[in-house]
Amino acid sequence: MLALSGAREADRKKDFDLYTVTENMAIAAGLPKPKVYLIEDSAPNAFATGRDPNHAVICVTTGLISKLSRRELEGVIAHEMSHIQNFDIRLMAIVTILVGVIALMSDWFTRSLWWGKGRDREKSQISAAIMIISLVLALISPLIATLIQLAVSRKREFLADASGALMTRNPDALASALEKISKDKEVLEAATNATAHLFIANPFKDKQFTAWYSSLFNTHPPVAERIRILKEM
Repeated sequence: MLALSGAREADRKKDFDLYTVTENMAIAAGLPKPKVYLIEDSAPNAFATGRDPNHAVICVTTGLISKLSRRELEGVIAHEMSHIQNFDIRLMAIVTILVGVIALMSDWFTRSLWWGKGRDREKSQISAAIMIISLVLALISPLIATLIQLAVSRKREFLADASGALMTRNPDALASALEKISKDKEVLEAATNATAHLFIANPFKDKQFTAWYSSLFNTHPPVAERIRILKEM
């Protein structure tokens, strides 16, 4: 992920605010300070990765540092620290693997129905309707599993917002940061479909959907809803 993004490790002297804010948030969370990386990109965004607090990384863009105040940066880093604290990266890795297993099982079942046609013809007691229902379920189960994966991702973003606000005791700082990030029109070039769910906000700013079902396929909850909840804290 870091290599694909072209990230470099932050330097305490060159990137003083980012480095010290991360140190402070690690102390507040009672966690080891994660490694800090920077992506040279003017689009403001951030993500956390790593299997546990002892092997964690927080990565932010240069655009995030230049466009946010220090207190807003604290809100963002607290959000990412919460992902580490809540083991969200590990959880989403497990969910992704389970979705892949379901897809493989579905493929295996579909193939077994196809290659088992000859044997099934000899068993007249097997209902054709049951076979059709089984086939439909085999085809849609990967889609259902993917929707569950995306729903889990959205719920964990809400949890990280709440945990981050608790860490800083300043929910307005994260709300202000999210508002600035969402209003910025620059698309993060380092992001891909496979990594978009890691970022604090959807990095594909140019993708706007209006269909009622579009929210089911989002990796992040609506920013306006996140800001509303934070302001009500």
